[in-house]
Amino acid sequence: MRIAVVTVVHGRHGHLLLQHEGLAASRRPADHRVVVAMDDPQLERWRPAAPPVPDVVSVEGDDRGLPLARARNVGARRALSAGAEALIFLDVDCIPSPELIGSYERVLADPRTADDVVCGAVTYLPPPPEGGYRLEEVAHMGEPHRARPCPPPGQVDRGHDRYDLFWSLSFAVSAQTWHRLGGFEESYVGYGGEDTDFGRVAQSAGIALTWVGGADAFHQHHPVSRPPVEHVDDIVRNATIFRRRWGSWPMQGWLDALVARELVTRRPDGSYAVASALDSVLDVER
Repeated sequence: MRIAVVTVVHGRHGHLLLQHEGLAASRRPADHRVVVAMDDPQLERWRPAAPPVPDVVSVEGDDRGLPLARARNVGARRALSAGAEALIFLDVDCIPSPELIGSYERVLADPRTADDVVCGAVTYLPPPPEGGYRLEEVAHMGEPHRARPCPPPGQVDRGHDRYDLFWSLSFAVSAQTWHRLGGFEESYVGYGGEDTDFGRVAQSAGIALTWVGGADAFHQHHPVSRPPVEHVDDIVRNATIFRRRWGSWPMQGWLDALVARELVTRRPDGSYAVASALDSVLDVER
């Protein structure tokens, strides 16, 4: 099976370098490595000495936010045009374990799970120690996300009905399944919504969501806001798109928290709008 690993990037070059080191240490090497540079001209010239040599593709930015959905689709098209039979998507912050590619391959090579959307466990790492993360130590520095399945190595949890748990940090699909899904919905721009939409598309198509043990990834620490106040516009815009497509609201917890902060208002018809005083409120939040 010819496997491509696709990563979309804007900044976070240090995280990308450590991810590359992880891929270089993989027990089952990637056959093709696609890096999509989103409005990141510096990355277009990136040519690391260690394999896998990246195939860098450029995507223009968007004034509304990072075009994450479009960038993933561009990366997938490049990999498939080069002959990929399976796609592994890794967030730029994720360091793959040495067994990640091989674990995904075994599930996608099994006729019982070959057509599934396959996810592996992701562990959020604490801030790096002095000198930075070391590949041989990250597996012992945290625990996998508690809200998502985490089968033991070698085991598979198939047919999981919680499609809202899908996330694009680390997942794999066959080329055939990718074509059935049609990729990510590109009307989502910026933070939030496109992952939940992708899971809903899989559910509506009758494609199983499967979690595989052993395909571990380790998410490098970076500061976050809770709620993500810097993404208010994105959240409201993308949640509204999702509501129009599927009839329900995603990111309900974030929306409620933003309403409580008076960054977002809920209209009488149940829709959401960015508060008129957003700029002044965000100045206080910052």
